[in-house]
This record gives sequence, C-alpha cells and structure tokens, in this order.
Amino acid sequence: MINYELSSAPFSHSENSSVRIMYIVCFTLVPPLGFGIYQFGLNALHLLLTCAVTAVMVEAMCLRVMARSPRACFDGSALLTAMLLAMSLPPTAPLWVGVLGSSFAILVGKQIFGGLGQNLFNPAMLARVMLLICFPIEMTAWSAPSPIDFSNNLVIVPSLWLEFDGVTAATALSAEVMQQVEFSALFFGTQAGSLGETSAFLVLIGGGYLLYKRLIHWAIPCSLLLGVAVPALISHWLFPNEFLSIHTHLFAGATMLAAFYIATDLVTSPTSIRGQLVYGTGCGLLIWTIRSFGSYPEGVAFAVLVMNATVPLIDHYLRPNVFGSKAAKEC
Repeated sequence: MINYELSSAPFSHSENSSVRIMYIVCFTLVPPLGFGIYQFGLNALHLLLTCAVTAVMVEAMCLRVMARSPRACFDGSALLTAMLLAMSLPPTAPLWVGVLGSSFAILVGKQIFGGLGQNLFNPAMLARVMLLICFPIEMTAWSAPSPIDFSNNLVIVPSLWLEFDGVTAATALSAEVMQQVEFSALFFGTQAGSLGETSAFLVLIGGGYLLYKRLIHWAIPCSLLLGVAVPALISHWLFPNEFLSIHTHLFAGATMLAAFYIATDLVTSPTSIRGQLVYGTGCGLLIWTIRSFGSYPEGVAFAVLVMNATVPLIDHYLRPNVFGSKAAKEC
C-alpha cells in the first residue's frame, strides 16, 4: 500500500497574481496614454494624475473604514480604474471631473460591492456614464490635437499644450463628420477624442501583448470586434450615407480599448469561453446599435454596463461541465 501525503488544493498555479496582472495591464496602457499627453498637452497629464491620486486615496480610506489593510490600495486595481477612466474623459476636462469620477468609481463601482473581485459593473465605465449623464457639457467638450512640432530641427511647443483650454473639435463618431476622417488618422491617432481614442495602433499593440502573455483570452476581443464589424459592414454597404464605415466603427472611439481592456475585465466578464463569446458579441452589437440609433455618439460604456448585468445569467446557463459529470463523459 502506498501512503500518499495529502495537501489542500490548488496543487499548482502560475506565476501570475492579481497584483502582477494589474500592473502589467497598467504598463501596457502607458504608450497610448503617453501619446495622448503628447497630442493634447500637460492638461491631459494633470487629469491623469488627478484621477490616479484620487482613486488610490479613496481606496485607502474605504479599506480603513472596513478595517482592512490600507496597503491594499497599492494592489494596482485602483490605479488601473483611474487610468481607464482618464482615458475615457476629454483631455481638457476640469480636474474636478476627474476627482468626482474617480471617487464614484471606487466608492459606488467597487467598494460598495465588497472590494476587488466582487463588483458587478466595470467601475471606470460606471463612473463615465454617471459623469456623462450629470455633466454632459464637460464630458462632450472635445479639443483638437496640438502636438509638439519637431520639424526643421526645432522643438516648438504649442501655446495650447500648456493650457486647459483647447480648440473645440468634433470626434470621428459625430454625425457632422461622418466619413470625413481618413483611416490613417483613426488608426494612428491624429483626431479629436479622449486619451483612449487617439491611437488605436498603440492600444492594439498593448492588447496583443496581453494576449501573448495569456492575461486575457481571445474570445472577448474577437467576438466584440466582430459584433461591431459585421453590422457596420452590412449597414454601410446598404446605406453608405446613413451609417458609418467599418473602419470608423473599429478604430474611432473606444472600440479597441473596450475589446482589449474594458470588456476583458476578469471580474465583470464570464468565466467560460462560450460565455465570453456571447458576452463579447453582445457588447459589439450594442456598441454599433447605440452609435447608429442612440442619442450618444459613443456607446462603449453603456454597452459594457448592460452586458455586465447579464454576466451572472450567462455564467449560469453556459457554465462548463463539471469534471466527471455524465455530460462530460458523453462529450
């Protein structure tokens, strides 16, 4: 008889932890954020820092109230929420918008549910929707990019780069511009928008790295992009003057950011691959529907929150078969 030494599960695990995952995701957001600051000036940097500091401080206060270690505020989750929120705000938004949004994201979007891993909705998107509904003027005041000029061996910093004011401009999803934005401007990021809407190219690189490191699964990004692309392709082919083109839907707004960073949130997305495919497709279809027929030009935040609410139902009906079950044996 062989005597086995028993131990409690899990018996093996990867090198990843929640803290490590959070900081890797934050690291991949640095290039698009840096490019956005280069495009819109120091006011964008001030807004980013305001969101980050506020989120970490509010998280620390909540942890202290709940008699938990305040050091947990440095686990990267609050910082990631602040970065995603800042990337969804107009670069010239007042700093109080960042303070209010970050506080709401941590308090109402996260800690009220019990903290990390227990929230139902994506905190950053919940805060963005709240700000958009309560302060529509501040949340829709987009400014045209004013990058530093490095031509002719000179470094010319625009005057707007150091100010909070900017030249008002319409985003690529606005009805008045429709098909006027070129593909290169959308893909590489030279059009008006939030920090997360500037360079789809840099967001795509960061998302590719997360896929390579297996921190996210391909199911949600692919199904979300297909959920946007298929109806966009069909509608634009049938009615080109009434619906945006497929490349505008994919590379304008926060589509790429949603596909790789927002919808893939481990806490608020389904656990099974089948569930993730349904979830991603639903997000994509809602994004296209809201953009095409809704009163808001951008529908990412609303689409993600709606699908967040369906995740428990998706997990219930599309959960994987239990190992050793009759259904698993028949497969």
